[in-house]
Amino acid sequence: MTGIYEKLLGAADKNHIKAGEEMKRHTSFRVGGPAACFVTPGDEKELAAVIKTCKQENETYFILGNGSNLLVGDQGFDGVVISMDSFNSCQVNQETGMIKAGAGLSLARIAQEAYKASLTGFEFAAGIPGTLGGAVVMNAGAYGSEMKEVLRSVKVVTGDGDILEIPASELSLGYRTSCIIPKQYVVVEANIRLKEGDPVSIKERMDELARRRKEKQPLEFPSAGSTFKRPEGHFAGKLIEDAGLRGFSVGGAQVSEKHCGFVINKNQATAADIIALCEEIKNRVYEKTGVMLEMEVKTLGKF
Repeated sequence: MTGIYEKLLGAADKNHIKAGEEMKRHTSFRVGGPAACFVTPGDEKELAAVIKTCKQENETYFILGNGSNLLVGDQGFDGVVISMDSFNSCQVNQETGMIKAGAGLSLARIAQEAYKASLTGFEFAAGIPGTLGGAVVMNAGAYGSEMKEVLRSVKVVTGDGDILEIPASELSLGYRTSCIIPKQYVVVEANIRLKEGDPVSIKERMDELARRRKEKQPLEFPSAGSTFKRPEGHFAGKLIEDAGLRGFSVGGAQVSEKHCGFVINKNQATAADIIALCEEIKNRVYEKTGVMLEMEVKTLGKF
């Protein structure tokens, strides 16, 4: 890894590169060993240079938002983690209803900016614990709405280090999927179009969804949100509950007693505890129902 560290010094400011950064500091599960290299590019040109360097050196890299949908192994990741923290700009045009925001900005912040500008259509995302970039990649959604309804275009860095502007219609946005990862794009910015709305109604809707989220989700414990994708014709949480797994635990990891669709870090869980619990859930649900659950949470590194 010394070699790639030295190479990255030619692509990014040395103050933007760390070696051996503990990933538990960067994931909502609060677990995960060290990344061999951790880079926080200052702008899209530096990002493009870092990606190009990793490609040229055949070095594995991973794009990190705020780690709210990520489980990193206890032994860490022997590659380059590229953090999007610096991509946090936000420009709101109240007249056109357009919001241009950086990929590293939280969805909650964007929702607040929309509310302040009396723009409606983004309330659903206020409680999603992720960044804009991750939400675009996964076409994030909640309460019957999803990103593809408001997304107009994205700016990306390609795997070759080129910078492109792509209409949302060309991103193949579907249920928790898009063409962004298969095409090795990295989202750096997105344009969202909303509608003029009543600020009182917008605030009431956001408060209502926040209340529902607090009532139904185990926000008091570290987790990565909904752990499994929704199987066609089913709800993952219901399948897990029907398999008798409410409150079931492995080590410090537990199926939430509040919402069975969430695996939580109940008591100093390790990544190994969490992944073992997820495998047990998948096996037991399949044995009972014939439905094989698929992880929505991404995994990275060695467990």
